[in-house]
Amino acid sequence: MKVEFKLFAVLFLFSALMGTIYGIFTNWTEPVGAVALYLTGALCALIGGFLWWTGRKIDLRPDDDPLGEHSDVEGDYGFFSPHSWWPLFLGAALALIALGLAVGWWLVMLGVPLVALAAIGWVFEYFHGEHAI
Repeated sequence: MKVEFKLFAVLFLFSALMGTIYGIFTNWTEPVGAVALYLTGALCALIGGFLWWTGRKIDLRPDDDPLGEHSDVEGDYGFFSPHSWWPLFLGAALALIALGLAVGWWLVMLGVPLVALAAIGWVFEYFHGEHAI
């Protein structure tokens, strides 16, 4: 958690500094950019604070060891179907929704059930019976 906390701390400092610089260069007449940068910094501080708080409560991970090896964090990442067509259908349905945002909402309404169908098909691809795996 130390690496993630440091990352968000740096992002907080960067956003706060850039918000101040942006405000100075625009003479604070255009407040939207400075506010957006300050809010980005606040959200980075929120996430960084959560990671710091959580990192205090749990043991060190292999990622936090500066002398750690890559083999220390190896593990099973799960099972991914090598011959599944469902990701293609899900991507096409999401592309249809993205196109619908540009063209018309009727296309979004057409794509939402297709996304649901493709997601359900992908999740339950290997469940064809009561005890199938």
